Amino acid sequence: MRKPVIAGNWKMYKTPKESLSFLERFLPLIKDHTRDEIVLFPTMSSLGYVLDATQNTNVRAGAQTMHWLNEGPYTGQTSPTMLASIHCTHVLLGHSERRIYAHETDDMVNWKLKAALGHALTPVVCVGETLDKRQSGLTDAVLRWQVACALNGIEPAGSEPLIIAYEPVWAIGTGSTATPAQVQDAHRMIRDEVAARLGPDRANETRILYGGSVKPENASTLMAQPDIDGALVGGASLDAETFAQIVKYTSQP
Repeated sequence: MRKPVIAGNWKMYKTPKESLSFLERFLPLIKDHTRDEIVLFPTMSSLGYVLDATQNTNVRAGAQTMHWLNEGPYTGQTSPTMLASIHCTHVLLGHSERRIYAHETDDMVNWKLKAALGHALTPVVCVGETLDKRQSGLTDAVLRWQVACALNGIEPAGSEPLIIAYEPVWAIGTGSTATPAQVQDAHRMIRDEVAARLGPDRANETRILYGGSVKPENASTLMAQPDIDGALVGGASLDAETFAQIVKYTSQP
């Protein structure tokens, strides 16, 4: 069975002090929670503090992005070796905001994925269509293309840590949530493309998360879908109590 992942992407919010204040409230709320893997993606300035504060807990911490090279004259970048050296466990790759505002290409996402796997980081590769693509009936084509590009040259045996996050761009931070049926269809497309690239066994093992205005009110319905293996939560992850409710999306232990 695929262990669900509930992840919080803090984007450009929370100073180190605010991050630690969040953890002081959040960790006691989920300290006995073992059903799901819990991951936080703080800003780079807070990452070290969050890593230290979550040692010996059931919460992991990751970076919101990274470069694909180990070192070089790239001002403002962080390398996979740097993340590994501070015992970072996860990294987000190809988030739509990085694709739009930082002009990250599909090739860059592929290079970063190879680097993450090569440094024993758990990569969370984000894919998703814009509203105009969905309205044009191109959701399937966009998702398959993004997955295919990300997995180009990836061998099945080395892809085990891979996580994919489906984030329809039109639902991120808008309050609009794709229906459970829409999300399930998209996740099935993604899993089919993973199977075409890495084989059916790896596809069945690969966890696929949903991100796009996930809230306590819709988390359990989304998680009931067979191909949804967790959530990548944005704004609702900034409040400790709200995010804890999403982590505990059912009353099951």
